[in-house]
Amino acid sequence: MPGQTFAYLRVSKLDQDLEKNKLDILKLANEAHLGHVQFVEEKISGKVSWRKRRIATILEEAEEGDAIIVSELSRLGRSMLECMEILSLALQKGIRVYAVKGNWQLNNSIQSKIVAVAFAMAAEIERDLISQRTTEALAARKQQGMPLGRPKGVGKSKLDAYHVEITALLSNGATKTWIAKKYGTTRRNLSHWMKQRGIE
Repeated sequence: MPGQTFAYLRVSKLDQDLEKNKLDILKLANEAHLGHVQFVEEKISGKVSWRKRRIATILEEAEEGDAIIVSELSRLGRSMLECMEILSLALQKGIRVYAVKGNWQLNNSIQSKIVAVAFAMAAEIERDLISQRTTEALAARKQQGMPLGRPKGVGKSKLDAYHVEITALLSNGATKTWIAKKYGTTRRNLSHWMKQRGIE
């Protein structure tokens, strides 16, 4: 028996083919014998991090053997890095991913595992590029005489010295988990620190 099948539809104002997308998804599900499809729709900007969207809930609740279908891979995340993170997490949990456009799929085949390795390498390269862009931006701010220290009036933390860097990394798409590891702390401590300083 197939596991659960979720169809994720991120809807924007520009979407004119929602019903067609649904029909295409149902056709793919039928051809791949994926069983009943649970449609999960949300109207939200692609600029919002995937961790704050319903795709994160699907990934958290889905189990090994379940499947996720999208009309195209770009619907998963706002950047290549986000898409790779989602696909990597899905592969780790044994969740299959299907995209109608390009007839693309991620499963337990050797081809998918090779793709996953490529994703992991590409994600690491993109993180390095984000870090490099951030460092360059900070150097430019320092050269212009802009303050880089921690804001006044908040408790002391070892992360305060990296306040501007962390903010820049977040705006460039880096995840909290990766940032926490980079600065030698936990994701929970990082989230608490961000909340205290009003960082979204």
